[in-house]
Order: sequence, then structure tokens, then C-alpha cells
Amino acid sequence: MDETLPLQSLTLGQILDKTVEKYPDNPAVIYVDRDFRLTYSQFATYVDETAKGLMALGVKKGEKVGIWATNIPYWVVLQFATAKIGAVLLTVNTNYKTAELEYLLTQSECENLFLIDGYQDTDYISTIYELVPELKTCQRGHLKSKKFPHLERVAFLGPEKHRGMYTIPEIRALSVMTSEAEYQARQDSLDPHDVVNMQYTSGTTGFPKGVMLSHYNIGNNGYWLGANQNFGPDDRLCLPVPLFHCFGCVLGVLAAVNHGTCMVILEGFDPLLIMASVEQEKCTALYGVPTMFIAVLEHALFNKFDFSSLRTGIMAGSNCPIHVMEQVIDKMNMTEITIVYGLTEGSPGLTQTRSHDDIRVRTETVGRALPHLEVKVIDLDTGKELPPGKQGEVCCRGYNVMKGYYNNPEATAEAIDAEGWLHSGDLGVMDEAGNLSITGRHKDMIIRGGENIYPREIEEFLYRMDEIRDVQVAAVPSKKYGEEVGAFVILKEGANIEPSDIQDFCRGKISRYKIPRYVHFIDQYPMTASGKIQKYKLTEMSEEIWPERR
Repeated sequence: MDETLPLQSLTLGQILDKTVEKYPDNPAVIYVDRDFRLTYSQFATYVDETAKGLMALGVKKGEKVGIWATNIPYWVVLQFATAKIGAVLLTVNTNYKTAELEYLLTQSECENLFLIDGYQDTDYISTIYELVPELKTCQRGHLKSKKFPHLERVAFLGPEKHRGMYTIPEIRALSVMTSEAEYQARQDSLDPHDVVNMQYTSGTTGFPKGVMLSHYNIGNNGYWLGANQNFGPDDRLCLPVPLFHCFGCVLGVLAAVNHGTCMVILEGFDPLLIMASVEQEKCTALYGVPTMFIAVLEHALFNKFDFSSLRTGIMAGSNCPIHVMEQVIDKMNMTEITIVYGLTEGSPGLTQTRSHDDIRVRTETVGRALPHLEVKVIDLDTGKELPPGKQGEVCCRGYNVMKGYYNNPEATAEAIDAEGWLHSGDLGVMDEAGNLSITGRHKDMIIRGGENIYPREIEEFLYRMDEIRDVQVAAVPSKKYGEEVGAFVILKEGANIEPSDIQDFCRGKISRYKIPRYVHFIDQYPMTASGKIQKYKLTEMSEEIWPERR
């Protein structure tokens, strides 16, 4: 791969058009569970009809189009249909409840919302009727909501009719109302630096903030993330991660479309369906957070499936235990798997391991800066750049830095300094070759009686215990020391150990102050929908688990 190639100044629509022109008959989108298949030219037809239908409805350039849905086929269609008419795709977390949706619709000043019927225990239809009762009585397209004055249209992502909502077939049928000349004129009016995507940060602390990303931001990031996996038209990417998060819609969709790669999409995470999809479609790449890969590796039917077609992929979202990475390479044939590190504000990729990196780099680091990006580690007190081997805050500068937080200039100024550096809030150490190791969040750091303790170090040590399947280390408030070390452990099936066994395992092997004072066995971790473990919730839980803490 030639890392000196220039950045592309294209809109997402132009990126898609370029690929369609090159590979019209190549598969673009496949859903194994419903035998849904589109070639790139068929996919482009869906996109164009939907885009023209949106224009006929009156969706203007710059309007937000919210999508509250799982990974259904129309998700990816809308990603490009909105981009082609200059609208801003606003991704909505599938786990949101009423109050969270209310906050997002208000803060984003969203004009359009597309939704499915629901997910898990949340009924999206009744939720929107509760928040916008006017939908039941208003004429479609003439919504006047007291609570959300900006909201003009609500649409259902399916053929079923609901009061006050358009359906997808109706919107596609309206495409005849928009002429080819009007459609082309709209596309010609777009600039690659226009905002095209808005995502609300996971909100692990405080209220979520709307990250504004441009065509230039995410189009180029997707290109290089795919190039570093050597993606091409013969590759097939199995994509089980949520599309509403950057992992799905940038690392996944835009990496694939930039290189003519086929997307084998799963509507939700299901280890059995992942294995079936990989085998049936002979997928060459697979994405997931570490917990997803663990679930596949430990599935009772793992040995029944053929993973020989796999070559590459991305593991991201949270720290990857070394032994998991080794198993993925050995047992799943993913010899060229890469690790990506980033954050939504960075479009999201900052660094990536390369497919030819040795095992140490691919298990102990998150790789080096993507082409055309600068990544540095700075001293938390002075702000000065640190030499290799020294820990500090990870910062990035380049084409990928967000346009800012929507309607929040104060938070934007806190995140991006006067010289254009995006401050990640993550702690890291860089080696002489520029490979970065993430040692934790600045706020995850445990300070015990003045000693700085980095959870990642203890987690990696505890993974050596045969009985431990997964472990997260978090701060436990202490009256005596300020904070103590807490280990939240998921045991392997059949393991039978006590908390004291874990402490005994540590004695004499790691510093005494790093040995978990508190150990709690747990079945699953509190997570954001994008697969990030919420350590602050583990800290909150600890106050209930150990009320007698000293």
C-alpha cells in the first residue's frame, strides 16, 4: 500500500459513484439470514431513488435526518441517500429510551426522523407517539410539534403504515417528482467539507455531545482504514457491529465502499450467525470488539465452522487481551488482523496496526498514525510533547479532526486547541517506531494514596490466570487511600475460584499496591451500545457491593 497517495476531495456520493462505475456487477450488500443481495449498481439505484424521494418530501441541504434503527438494509441506503442531497445523517443509539431520544431531538434540532418498530424492550413507535402526540392527528409533512419545533417529518423504515408517518416504499415512489437535473444540481452544490454525519458521543460522562463530521473527514478515514487491510473488490467484510457508531458506518461501510468491497451485514450481534455468514459467503474480513471475538471463540459450535477464508479485519472499541488476539490469529486464520484506535471526534481512526506488523506490535500496541495524520503524546501538566517511552495524553491533528460539537462552542474549544490538536483524554505511550500503546483513560487512572495505577497493566497480568475469561479493573472509593483497586471478573465456564485466589495469584508478582483489594465476580459489564465498557459504572457498583470499604 502506498501511504504517500494524496487525500481525496470527494463527497460520499462521489466515492460511491466512483466505485459503482468500476464494479457495477460486484456484490455490495448481503444479508445471509434473509438472502438479501444487491450489486453495487442495484445498491446505487436504491440510494438514488431514496435520495430523490427525500428531495420530493422537501428535505433541504443541511437538514438533519435521524435514523433510529438496527443494521437493517435501509440503514446503509440512507447513509448515502442523505449524503447525496447534502443532508446530515444523525445516528441514534438503538439503546436509547424516551428521555435520551428527547434530549437528542432537542439538542440536535433534528428535522427528520426515520425509525423501525423497536429494539429489545423498547417500542420505538410508542416512544415517538409519547414524545410527539401531534403525529397522530397531523397531516404528514405538516408536523407542528410543541416539544420539538424543528421536527418536520417522521418516517417508518418499512412498508407498514403508522399514523403521521411516511413509509419507505412511499418515499421511493415519490422519486419521480424530482427531476434528474434537480438531483444533479443538488449534488453539484455540495462541498466535501460540508457536515454529512452527526453522532452523539457515547456519553460515558456528562451529557452526550453531537460530533459534526464532514465528507472529507470520514471519506478519507474510511479509505485509509480499508487500505491498511488491503481491501479490494474480491474482499467480503462480515459486519456485525452497530452502524450507528463510527465502527460500523466508517470503519465498516466507508472502508468497504472506498475499495469496492462487499459488505455482509448482520442486523445484530449473534455469534452463530457471524460464523455462518463467514463460512457461507467466504468472508475475508471480520470486525468486532474483543468481547464479540471472545463470544465466537468460546461458542460451543466454534469447531464446526470453516474460517479458512478469513484474512484480515479490525478489533477495536476497547483494549484487546493479548491471548484473545493470539487465538484470533491462530484459530480464525486472521493473520492480517489489525487494531484501530480512535474516537468519534477523530472520524474515528487515529492509529492502526498494519497487516505486516509483527505479533508484538499487533498485540501490545494500537499501531501508528494513519497516513496524513499527526499523533503525539503530551505532558498532562505542561502540554509539551513527550519523548518515546513516556506516558501522557494522546493528541491528534489532521484531516480527521471533527468540525466541532453541534451548538457547543465551549466544549469544542476544550477538545480542539488553538493549534488544531484534538485532545483525546486517553493516556498512552509511544515507542521509537511511533507505535502507540493505550494505557487507559485519564479519568480511569486509579490514584491510591498518591500512587498512579493504570488498570490496563493489572488487567493484562490477571489474564494469565486460566480461570479468567475477562477482567476489568476500576477504581473503588476508599476513605483511607482515596481509591483502591477493584477487579471485576468474568470467569470461564466451570471455573471455581474465590476472590482470595486472585489476590494470591498476584502476590509477589506485582507491586502490593496494585493487587486488587476488592474482587467481584460478574456475568457481564455495563457497556455503551458501541461496545465500550463503562468503567465509571463499575466504580458506582462498587459502592453498593462493598459498603464497608475503608
